[in-house]
Amino acid sequence: MRAVGWLLLVGDLGVLGARMVRLAEVEEPLRTLLVHLDCPSFETTPCVSGPPLRRRRVVLVSTAGLHLRDDRPFVGASTEYRLIPGSARATDLLMSHMSVNHDRSGWELDWNVVFPLDRLRELAEQGVIGSVSDFHYSFMGATDPRELEDLTGQLASTMRKDGVDAALLIPI
Repeated sequence: MRAVGWLLLVGDLGVLGARMVRLAEVEEPLRTLLVHLDCPSFETTPCVSGPPLRRRRVVLVSTAGLHLRDDRPFVGASTEYRLIPGSARATDLLMSHMSVNHDRSGWELDWNVVFPLDRLRELAEQGVIGSVSDFHYSFMGATDPRELEDLTGQLASTMRKDGVDAALLIPI
């Protein structure tokens, strides 16, 4: 049984909630449409120029409001980020993201849903990517991105100095 995406539950007052849906739960004819949906393939056509993926140094950038246990939590629409060491484990992190529209159940079952550091390490071990950055970054997703423009420009410069040439952006 595979999950196919998020189902929005809509009522008279707007969105009531959302949950991950399994293909078996989707009624016909939508189920058949999803099964036969033609998905694009990007295996041989990179969307940006640069070295091959097997030589790239990759960083994670999340908007889940993640922070180390001894860091201060994010508050409201924060215009800061938190540094997450590449050696971090699931038990080292907490999530400050408190939106009522954010389903935390995936995070609670497997941190890789929100911050796929284990999967990134596996890709490096398999030679699919060159290496994993020593540091990763988390922002508060409820912040207006225009308020982060200067900060993210500075952070991009820091990443370049660290040899990062690919970023996996994880919006929450």
